[in-house]
Amino acid sequence: MRVDLLSREYPPEVYGGAGVHMEYLARELRRLADVRVRCFGADRDEPGVTAHRVPAGLSDANAALQVLGVDLEMAAACGGADVVHSHTWYANFAGHVAKMLYGIPHVITTHSLEPLRPWKAEQLGGGYTISSWAERTALAAADAVIAVSEGMRRDVLAAYPEIPPDKVSVIHNGIDTAEYTPDPGLDVLQKHGVDPRRPYVIFVGRITRQKGLIHLLHAARSFDPGAQLVLCAGAPDTAEIADEVKQLVRDLDREGVFWIQEMLPKPEVIQLLTHATVFVCPSVYEPMGIVNLEAMACQTAVVATATGGIPEVVADGETGLLVPISQGADGTPHDPDRFAADLADRVNALLGDPDRSRAMGEAGRARAVEHFSWERIAHRTLDLYTSLRP
Repeated sequence: MRVDLLSREYPPEVYGGAGVHMEYLARELRRLADVRVRCFGADRDEPGVTAHRVPAGLSDANAALQVLGVDLEMAAACGGADVVHSHTWYANFAGHVAKMLYGIPHVITTHSLEPLRPWKAEQLGGGYTISSWAERTALAAADAVIAVSEGMRRDVLAAYPEIPPDKVSVIHNGIDTAEYTPDPGLDVLQKHGVDPRRPYVIFVGRITRQKGLIHLLHAARSFDPGAQLVLCAGAPDTAEIADEVKQLVRDLDREGVFWIQEMLPKPEVIQLLTHATVFVCPSVYEPMGIVNLEAMACQTAVVATATGGIPEVVADGETGLLVPISQGADGTPHDPDRFAADLADRVNALLGDPDRSRAMGEAGRARAVEHFSWERIAHRTLDLYTSLRP
């Protein structure tokens, strides 16, 4: 069986969970099928991987139109595939066109949904209407939809009631626990100035409304003053949110704040996660949250928002602590001050009880190993492909 995986992101150009998912899903599926990866960006050296660029005539067009142009290039290259499998709205239209053009099944994995990310209008302007149209059109016509969590499945069916429920299956994201494993080394901490003798709280993620960094920085004002704060945060969506984060970091009246803005190599992130007392995921929208699995696999306790698919990953009271949130339609907490205070309370609870934090980290590692292997996910995905063939 030939499977064409379609995505904007693929290593080394990865900036979010969908790119991480693509890397490991492709690796495991290659053991089971003929896999071709089609992505955006610069040429890749990896066999079976083709990068597609914006057509010359769209070089100055709105970003959403550029995406559709790349999608058409990708769709044209899918001739001969037995199934196309697209990831995120950036590639969904490519899969939709390939399905129409070649009469092959189209599978979509939903990592997020445009209707639940209204803040993207701030980033894309009128392009947000186009991205929303492309996503809805492709999802409604897809042969199968994979949700990365039960929470994501509920969101898909609520946002797009025209999709039959029996078309939407849940296959969770995974984690490579051989790669994401505790690293006892200290060289990365020393490189970035983090004191290994002091506890620290860590955040890893993009600077976007979705990831909730703004709320974490408000909460950090109340963190135990003896704790350090490590922010692996870059790639801001807009200049406005970048300026807002800069000001909030400047306003933190505490020692030991380390803001790492460049994209770190995976081994460096793993070591920073390993030695953290608490990993914090303050997202206001998170269909699954691979980053929580990464922290758990590195044996680190997690404090995360009880939203989307996160409660299916983080076992409250066992592998970490969940923070309740009441949200409006745009994802913003109804009471941002209460949300920040609850974040701070749970972080401080673990900072103040190192034994509990350590035990949660050990339980998190065990949960990641037992429930979230990529091998299992690849087999379930292949079974779905097979069920769609005549």
